[in-house]
Amino acid sequence: MGAGGGAMAWDMGEGGVVNGVPAKLADGWGNQRQDGAMESSAVLSPCRLYRYELWRRWDGSRGVVMIIGLNPSTADEAHDDPTVRRCITYARDWGYGGLCLTNMFALRATHPAALKTATDPIGSDNDLHLRTAARLADLRVAAWGVNGAHRGRATAVLSSLCSLHCLRLSRNGHPMHPLYLPRGLRPEPWRASFFR
Repeated sequence: MGAGGGAMAWDMGEGGVVNGVPAKLADGWGNQRQDGAMESSAVLSPCRLYRYELWRRWDGSRGVVMIIGLNPSTADEAHDDPTVRRCITYARDWGYGGLCLTNMFALRATHPAALKTATDPIGSDNDLHLRTAARLADLRVAAWGVNGAHRGRATAVLSSLCSLHCLRLSRNGHPMHPLYLPRGLRPEPWRASFFR
């Protein structure tokens, strides 16, 4: 179901979600915190160099938006960064009650150039987390910017996920990153046909 409410995948229980937290997090597989009405969790590698999922939940009666970025920066279960704050604003404005941030590359880096020199910028579990989060989400938004073609990741992600949306496209057809877009945009269905 969409943002309007009703039974959400978030509320499923057995094997999927427990009290609004992915079961693997509730079982100690990830880290979790709760600040007032905002529940926060993240799935990171044991070395914390890779972040596979970042969850923020403020209203359990509404759906969840999955935003697929390029790579995670500094945000984790305890701290937000500017991208997380912007994505929360979009999700709230669209009427959703939660956000799941995933990325084409799971390596945590403040500059995308680090992806090009890293031995394994994708992360061993990243594709599994992308597919799992996509199944839990009510809306999936591609937002990885212009560097998504590195290592063929845009093509790989597009082939494994369906019903993607975007906020705006670059002149070369890439889904733009939300941090530099104006408030008030609405997600539009996106069928990628090419990248330059």
